[in-house]
Amino acid sequence: METLNNVLSLASDLVWNTPSALPAMVVLLLFSGLFLTVRLGFIQFRRLGHAIRVVAGKYDNNSSSGDVSHYQALTSALSATVGIGNIAGVATAIHYGGPGAVFWLWLTGFLGMATKFVECTLAQKHRVIHPDGSASGGPMYYIEKGLGPRWKWVAILFAVCAATGAMGTGNSIQAFTMADSLRADFGIPNWVSGLVSASIIGLVIVGGIRRIGTVTGKLVPFMGLLYVVSALVVVALNIDRLPGAVSDIVTYAFLPPGMIGGFAGSTFVFTLTWGVKRGLFSNEAGQGSAPIAHAAAKTDRPVSEGSVALLEPFVDTVVICFITGLVIVTMGTWNQKHPDRFDITAKSGLTWVRADAKVIERGQVDAGSLFVGTSRITDGLAETVLVVRNNSIVDGARFHLDGKPFSGEITLSGGVPIARDNNGKTIPASRVFITGNALLNGSPLTATAFRDGLMPVFPWGNYLITIVVFLFAISTAISWSYYGDRAILYLAGPRAVLPYKVLFTAVHFIGAIVSLEAVWAFGDTALGLMAIPNLIAVLILSRKVRKESDAYFAQVDADEMAQRREHKRKRPRES
Repeated sequence: METLNNVLSLASDLVWNTPSALPAMVVLLLFSGLFLTVRLGFIQFRRLGHAIRVVAGKYDNNSSSGDVSHYQALTSALSATVGIGNIAGVATAIHYGGPGAVFWLWLTGFLGMATKFVECTLAQKHRVIHPDGSASGGPMYYIEKGLGPRWKWVAILFAVCAATGAMGTGNSIQAFTMADSLRADFGIPNWVSGLVSASIIGLVIVGGIRRIGTVTGKLVPFMGLLYVVSALVVVALNIDRLPGAVSDIVTYAFLPPGMIGGFAGSTFVFTLTWGVKRGLFSNEAGQGSAPIAHAAAKTDRPVSEGSVALLEPFVDTVVICFITGLVIVTMGTWNQKHPDRFDITAKSGLTWVRADAKVIERGQVDAGSLFVGTSRITDGLAETVLVVRNNSIVDGARFHLDGKPFSGEITLSGGVPIARDNNGKTIPASRVFITGNALLNGSPLTATAFRDGLMPVFPWGNYLITIVVFLFAISTAISWSYYGDRAILYLAGPRAVLPYKVLFTAVHFIGAIVSLEAVWAFGDTALGLMAIPNLIAVLILSRKVRKESDAYFAQVDADEMAQRREHKRKRPRES
């Protein structure tokens, strides 16, 4: 596990972190969103109303090719985007990047609306209709067909990254966050949660996009409304704190507070990177995943589906992610320590430092204080070592073995703890637990903010978030399984789809039992590797999309104007 963590962290750093400069991935994402916004004349603002009318069914044509309606395509894609990123992703961004990360996450959502419009228009334009009437589309198809055969190797690269990324971004991360929430609130072992959710997912994804569209069409509106209403209640109950929270979000976006992010410290670039990274993880604009779902919509007018797609970043990031960030910052839980309990295995993401380490802001320590050696533990108290979790020292840390104070020793070499009792007998690390007060991260941070915020009217607010996390994780994994199987279909043909679904279900279970750092590093790496080839194609093909969208909207405007004239002409006769 330690080796896996190190490999995945290195891979994530190569994609997302460039020393002493703005990371290339952040530059590429922000530039692409800004460029497409300008090229399309700020389409996310001008055509928002048209997008809503398309989703409402005004332009539906059931005789068109495709598998699902505009609404079902939107909810299938939203079920993949509105999920753990809105709960755990926002919390992680604030934990590492501070309140200012919410500002950059929010801005990423606005720019992502234009990116998503171009992606999904291209997916519809270059999709393939199979003999059975089903549709396949996405970046692998518009890279090959839009840019030409010479680019096929790039299409293959994207498909490989998509099939792999589905395992991380849309599967193992969802499984871990869901299992971690159930463990924290109900004490359910991670493997039990993983087994139950993997079974549910396996039963749904065998039915393909039609069953997925049916399930998400009912599940997404319910879970989204439940979450948004709960968040608005928290803000309303703490309205006196709202001005300060908004001020912190805006101020810290450009002047981050010191030492956020633990050993790494905090800079403007660090805050910006976490906001953009979690914004992309949440709304997937530029990643190339959502176009796979939108390619299945029943329409013969590609731009109409592109219009539907631009609603996703608006709903997901501009609205839901911002509300999540507002709740966490308003309640101040991002900067407070809370009681926690965890074992000493590698999956708990612990760092061990010397007891004489210099403590800095938020209970953090210098990276040069890492502990190597053996520390005595007497009646649960360590003599020469401090425990760091979520980049902060665990206050009042006490060691327990089978529910009783532990006495013995802990030896650390290379970060892997080995526990022995007073007789020198080695004890499995999974049996040694630590209790104490620590900073929270991921979904437990969001759940605690909701619990504290809803306390006056609903004392079990954290359980509400746990339920929402479970629903989000299930719906997101279901939709991502479709993204992965379309990529496998492109790479290896129909026979490979069912084995991929079986593997996807197995990886979901595995994701529930590994560490937070490993899961997020895997997801971030796959996400970045998907975005690079996709954004290159999107930028090159954006001129064609501009021409097609101009012609489409000119026709739409002309038709609507003709309808208004006809309505006015008939009104005098009716009166």
